[in-house]
Amino acid sequence: MLLVVGLGNPGKKYSLSRHNIGFMVIDEIAKRREIVLKKKGFNSLYCEAIIDHKKIILLKPQTFMNESGRAVNGAVNFYKISTNQVIVVQDEIDLPTGIMQIRAGGGSAGHKGIRSIIRCLGESDFIRIRVGIGKPSQKPQVINHVLSEFGSDEREAIKFMIERAADAVSETILYGLEKAMNKFNRKTADLSLGGGT
Repeated sequence: MLLVVGLGNPGKKYSLSRHNIGFMVIDEIAKRREIVLKKKGFNSLYCEAIIDHKKIILLKPQTFMNESGRAVNGAVNFYKISTNQVIVVQDEIDLPTGIMQIRAGGGSAGHKGIRSIIRCLGESDFIRIRVGIGKPSQKPQVINHVLSEFGSDEREAIKFMIERAADAVSETILYGLEKAMNKFNRKTADLSLGGGT
């Protein structure tokens, strides 16, 4: 069994913000399989699903980003899932819009949702699918940047990126981390500039 977590903030106010790209990817995975995250538990919306013949829990924490770890820890403990069987989809300001990176382990790199998960699980070896949302030119603008919506010129790239991140989740589930990294990390297309490889 695997736990697939999308990070974001609950509520309509944040639904289209850059910080909610994790929620958007989970919604894309669910839409492809015609399922809905309507169960409430673990301070989350979640559902159980079969993806590529494996039992998966899709989870959207409703704790707000900074307390995401409480939700993830609740699901991990209930389902007795190893931390290396947890896949977290997150926004990443250190990657340009249109770039994605898959990795396992490491620190939080300043991401408060990831920091919370590491703190609550006591482990950092979970898989992260990091979806680039770009970085503002000045550090004081970071909060406004992550809570802002994507511009109209970015939306086509982001739609493609959400689909690609959903593909990356499936690839990781079906073929494992190493093959997913080899397939998706080598592609460095800046989709905001029209794609390419």
